[in-house]
Amino acid sequence: MKDTTLFSHELALKAEKSGALPKEWLELIYQEKWFKLFVPKELGGLECSLPEALQVEERLASLDGSLGWTVTLCAGAGWFVGFMDEQMRNTVFPASDLCLAGSGFVGGKADFVNGGFEISGSWTYASGALHATHFTANCEIFENGKPNLDEEGNPLVKAFLLEKNEVEILDGWNYMGMIATGSHAFKAEKIKVPAYRAFEIKPDKTTLKDPIYKFPFLQFAEATLAVNISGISLHLIDLIEESFWKRHHYRKYDQKHLSYFQKILEKKKKKLDKYRSNFFKESDKSWEDLKLHGEISKKHLKSLSKSARKLSHKCREYNAALYPFSGLEAAKTHTELNRVWRDFNTVSQHALLIFPF
Repeated sequence: MKDTTLFSHELALKAEKSGALPKEWLELIYQEKWFKLFVPKELGGLECSLPEALQVEERLASLDGSLGWTVTLCAGAGWFVGFMDEQMRNTVFPASDLCLAGSGFVGGKADFVNGGFEISGSWTYASGALHATHFTANCEIFENGKPNLDEEGNPLVKAFLLEKNEVEILDGWNYMGMIATGSHAFKAEKIKVPAYRAFEIKPDKTTLKDPIYKFPFLQFAEATLAVNISGISLHLIDLIEESFWKRHHYRKYDQKHLSYFQKILEKKKKKLDKYRSNFFKESDKSWEDLKLHGEISKKHLKSLSKSARKLSHKCREYNAALYPFSGLEAAKTHTELNRVWRDFNTVSQHALLIFPF
């Protein structure tokens, strides 16, 4: 990781004020190719394995929550390269400033007309929207005004790659934390796109051979989101500890109080390390299983999901236990501690990791 001093509190405040990552961070992201964690090297990407990417994402989240989250979500959208048409891959992905933002929400309709699609709809929570070059959007498929159905009789859904100039960004991110992710909504109205811009995110629909594209999407999402929660937690706990000792400098806690805090702090840190270690072991096992057998066993997938959810749950528990020791410093809205606390209590609300099982 190059020059972590670049991720200062001052730049983070600048990012919050503008509601987007600052140019200094974006320049480094493009240089390090973090938006292309899962893009093949031949297309200018890093071609990371999942365990490698998880380490990068957690480290970035520990530096700044919005930074880690934006890289994670935009790199996750970049992972869709493994499901896209060759023409689209070769046209879009070599760009050095490539950034895909998207939404898992099925918010649009794509009507098949004259060999292409006409798309209209609106989609929420597109992290990185303000600097994205492209957007991915899930749509129900129609033909001659009638919905297409899949083999099970459900509405057929496909994802589409839309260009920035084809969508309108809507100011829809009005939350207390993760402000610099710029996770706004976007919409499209009767946009005509060629058929090759459609793709399906299913293991049997991959168009590239690298095993990363065979990783089931649910566990891929759980794992990448969990390391953001753990990364922000590592940052938050360090700041809480720092704030406590600053208070001690002025208040002079007696030894009984100091011992109590130190005991709780070390206990929570040790337990967090335990759950982090278990999570990374499970992600390694799943990856090795995929490389060796071409798929991941149900046992390993279940264990990975459980470890991701458990890690997220324990982060919430430990942060809540330690937070009171930081004092009123944590309630000052301009402090780093308050910003990281707000980031954590926003990102940890993600529906995918609410329950510990």
